[in-house]
Amino acid sequence: MRRITLFAAALAVAAPAIAHHGWSSYDESKPITLTGTLTSVSWANPHGSATMRWQGKSWDVILAPTSRMDARGLTEAMIAPGQRISMTGYARRDGTPEMRIERVTAAGKTVELR
Repeated sequence: MRRITLFAAALAVAAPAIAHHGWSSYDESKPITLTGTLTSVSWANPHGSATMRWQGKSWDVILAPTSRMDARGLTEAMIAPGQRISMTGYARRDGTPEMRIERVTAAGKTVELR
């Protein structure tokens, strides 16, 4: 019974790490900048996310953890849906319209997130 309990505990700890994506799937050698209007935003942990229409595609955007965004001066109101912003970061290597962002320019302010 003890082995089953230990196995279950180890699985519970490892599952979120396995489910969470790594950064190696993004091409850091080719930064891109998207400028447009956000269609959705999730201000949540382990990191925020957003969606933006750009060049005819709906892009998923991986933001930083909310504590980092707050600490760096990026507020939830600055990136609310409907806001026009610019984001610079790295697209996925496989061509999926998704990016991990490094910098946001919103409400006249540029914020470094990484």
